[in-house]
Amino acid sequence: MPEPRSDRTNGLLLVGAMVALMWILEVVDVIADNRLDAYGIEPRSTEGLPEIASAPFLHFGFDHLISNTVPFAVMGAVIALSGAVRVAAVTAIVALVSGLGVWLIAPAGTLTLGASGLVFGYATYLLMRGFFNRSALELAIGVGVGVIWGGALLGGLLPQEGISWQGHFFGAVGGVIAARMLVTERGRTGSSSSAARAAA
Repeated sequence: MPEPRSDRTNGLLLVGAMVALMWILEVVDVIADNRLDAYGIEPRSTEGLPEIASAPFLHFGFDHLISNTVPFAVMGAVIALSGAVRVAAVTAIVALVSGLGVWLIAPAGTLTLGASGLVFGYATYLLMRGFFNRSALELAIGVGVGVIWGGALLGGLLPQEGISWQGHFFGAVGGVIAARMLVTERGRTGSSSSAARAAA
């Protein structure tokens, strides 16, 4: 069932607010001589665990921010068509899984910032939700995401100096988890029907 227009609008506003927050924080970071960069994820530091929440909204300069803004905004807007609650849920799940993954396995002494984990999570969420929901339209959207960003996403999973492939990988895992956890009523009904037929 399509979401009410007001809920879609709220979803788009939430995505816009997150983008605005990223840009405001980067301006503040520049003015503050990059002091906000200290709020990134420091692997296996118990004091740094709260930074799992702040790291996706902070960046190492405007070039880093710009590279994340467009895919985040576009894919976030597509998710927003399912409502603000869906945007918030997907974002929270992906940020948590990506952040914990970085915290657990990233090299000691590194600092991880940026929305790219969310970007990878949004992408895999959009790729997989049609499968879990049994929706041809959502599958088509997922294929479109793969065509547009597939190459960049695969490249981002390769170990590279200065790139947090761990954040990308676990962000992608988080997107799949979100797609599975947030199955629609149609998807759940389809799964139940399939199970019933298999048991008959």
